[in-house]
Amino acid sequence: MSKTLKSALLLIAAGAVSTSASAHIGTELHNHSSFMTGLLHPLGGLDHLLAMLAVGIWSAVSARRAGPALLWGPLAFANMLVLGALLGLQGMGGAVVEPLVAASVLALGLLVLTRQGMNAVASMALVGGFAVFHGLAHGTELAATGNAWAAVAGMFATTIALHLTGVALGWTLRAAPAWTTRATGAAVAVSGMALLLKLA
Repeated sequence: MSKTLKSALLLIAAGAVSTSASAHIGTELHNHSSFMTGLLHPLGGLDHLLAMLAVGIWSAVSARRAGPALLWGPLAFANMLVLGALLGLQGMGGAVVEPLVAASVLALGLLVLTRQGMNAVASMALVGGFAVFHGLAHGTELAATGNAWAAVAGMFATTIALHLTGVALGWTLRAAPAWTTRATGAAVAVSGMALLLKLA
């Protein structure tokens, strides 16, 4: 197994057993520019970080072959995330957002674990639906920044980077023993369950 794969698996596994990670980034990052705040925002919450990586991993491990289809899920997530963020900036959301964000981590982990593939429309609809709730959570928090549009642009850039990292990791997992994919998916799913229990 490559060093990169080992490091990625250790990172995800560490997330699965972490109980102290905050759900979202704190207000301390608001000392940065709005764009930088948005750029760092997805990295400050275990739920968002794992979901974005898992979308990329799932897209790769469930694909029949390399090609543009690898990016349908990530692009759907990233664009619907922005839509959700814009709605969040307007004050939309509510108490249901956080549980659904955590549930999405659980669901995506199970999809990675099973390598369950879907047709393009179904996969885009599924991850896009998850992304709206992630976006609502982000948008509510980014509303306090000086330039919300710049913050959303930064968030979008990091989201794409995390998706591509996930796709690269997922493609590596395709050539690795099957248990590594199952372990990765299980770690993400356990993290989602832990987040749900934390919210209960």
